[in-house]
Amino acid sequence: MFAGFRKAHAHVNGVDIAYRIGGSGPGLLLLHGHPQTHVIWHKVAEQLAQHFTVVAADLRGYGDSGRPPASADHAAYSKRVMAQDNVALMAALGFEQFAVLAHDRGARVAHRLALDHPGVVRRMVLLDIAPTLAMYAQTNEAFARAYWHWFFLIRPAPLPETLIEANPDGYLRSVMGSRSAGLAPFTDEAFGEYLRCLQRPGSARGICEDYRASAAIDLEHDRADLARGHGLELPLLVLWGAEGVVGRCFQPLEEWRKVASDVRGKALAAGHYIAEEAPQLLLDEALAFLS
Repeated sequence: MFAGFRKAHAHVNGVDIAYRIGGSGPGLLLLHGHPQTHVIWHKVAEQLAQHFTVVAADLRGYGDSGRPPASADHAAYSKRVMAQDNVALMAALGFEQFAVLAHDRGARVAHRLALDHPGVVRRMVLLDIAPTLAMYAQTNEAFARAYWHWFFLIRPAPLPETLIEANPDGYLRSVMGSRSAGLAPFTDEAFGEYLRCLQRPGSARGICEDYRASAAIDLEHDRADLARGHGLELPLLVLWGAEGVVGRCFQPLEEWRKVASDVRGKALAAGHYIAEEAPQLLLDEALAFLS
C-alpha cells in the first residue's frame, strides 16, 4: 500500500499527528472516518499523487496519532481543534493553502476547517455525510437503527470504552461489516491496520470523545455559525453512497446548500465506504473537480 509514500509524524497544535506523504504539486489533505485510519485511501492515494502532493493524516485519537486526555466539555476532540491540527500539519509541510478530500468523521473535521480557516481550503470533497447539526436534528428511527454507534459512543465513560476494548475485532466487524457491502471492500492488510490501531491504548477513548464532542461542543459551534449566517464560500463537492444511509435518510445536496454557497454533488454506486468500495468512481469525480 502507498507505494512512493513516506510515513512520518509531526508535533503540531500540541499533539503528534501521523501521516503519509507522497506525490508532487499542489497540496491535497486526505482525512479518514471512524473506525478507521488514513489507510482508507490506499486504493486511490497513488493515483491522486500523480496530480497532487498528497497528505493522508490520522485524526487525533485515531490511527498512530496522539490521544490527548479527555475533558468534561470534550473540547480536546472538538472538530475545531481537530481542524487546527490539520491546518498546522499542512503549514508545517509548506502548504498555506490546499484542497481537501475527506470521509465520514474526517469530513466533519473538514467542514469545520473550511469554516474556521476560509482562506486555506481551495476546494473540498466530502464523502457520505450531511452536516452534523442537520443529522442530529432530523434523526428518525431508520437513522438511529442504522447509525446506532452515534448514540452508543456518546454514553458516559467508561461504558462504551470498556465494551470496545473487550473485543475490538468484534467491534470493527460489527460496525464496518453491517453496512451494505459487508466486509468485502476491505483488504486483509487494511483491516489488519484498522484493528492494530483500535487495539492501541486510548483508542476507544479517543473515538468516544470524538463522538461526544460532536453531540455537544461541535453543535454549539455549528449553531453559532448558523446564527450569524456564517457558511462555506468555497467550491464544494458532496458525494454519497446510493446504497448507504445518508442518502436514504437525508437530502444531502439540500442540506449542504443551506450552509454553503457553491455546492454540487451526486450519489455514487456504493455504500458508505466509497474510497474502498468504488475507488475508480471516486477518482473520476474527485479529480475532475479538484483539478
